[in-house]
Amino acid sequence: MAHLRENIQEAGDFLKQKSQMTPEIGIILGTGLGSLAKEIEKESEVSYEQIPHFPVSTVESHAGRLIFGKIGNKPVMAMQGRFHYYEGYSMKQITFPVRVMKYLGAETLLVSNACGGMNPLFTPGDIMIITDHINLLGDNPLIGVNDDALGPRFPDMSEPYAEELIDLAEQIALEERLRVQKGVYVAVSGPNLETRAEYRFLRAIGADVVGMSTIPEVIVAIHGSMRVLGLSVVTDACFPDALEPVNIQKILKTAAEAEPKLTLLMKRVVERM
Repeated sequence: MAHLRENIQEAGDFLKQKSQMTPEIGIILGTGLGSLAKEIEKESEVSYEQIPHFPVSTVESHAGRLIFGKIGNKPVMAMQGRFHYYEGYSMKQITFPVRVMKYLGAETLLVSNACGGMNPLFTPGDIMIITDHINLLGDNPLIGVNDDALGPRFPDMSEPYAEELIDLAEQIALEERLRVQKGVYVAVSGPNLETRAEYRFLRAIGADVVGMSTIPEVIVAIHGSMRVLGLSVVTDACFPDALEPVNIQKILKTAAEAEPKLTLLMKRVVERM
């Protein structure tokens, strides 16, 4: 863990040479959801390949850039593309950028993802505000010796997604006339999609949507005493009795069509924080 802290400092100090900003908010933009980057008044932009100890995204729809700038009057740093467990990275690698965000000064994390909808009231294109999650990734970024300088050994997870940010997102959605849902996100390792039996199981244990990301970053953010808001875009319907073969291009198209709504919501949330 001491080695991890050194890596965080090295990456953070490198980024301090690239940007003079102290970010208040860290943003992670997931699959097909990178257009919020266009709304950022950019101060600087750094490719992941340049940053010491940063992984490099292997997912085609992820740009792989870290952007510093402002949304409204709020200084932010945004990841345009994230890392996934199924890419072969360790949990500590996946969550390393969140550690760096915290080191640079960010106290709030906004995270987005694309997901499959299992709640029969949800339809593709819906935005869901995450109220809670279930970790079925089979791993945890906090396993191992704990570094008390980074966070407590046993972080409390009674409110992983900040109630005041959920309320703010709901209020903004109402003002902007955006249809939003609220619910529970479950993460599985992937990269295969789920079977009918798995969808039935995940729905039965209380999940509304399923994805392959987000939870590791949220756990580390909470470990570092950051506030979190999570937003999911429902890209496909995962109903066991009406299940169709997955079409990745259709999923990406749905994410792209929902992107303006998510971008507007995230932008307004940042401005009103």
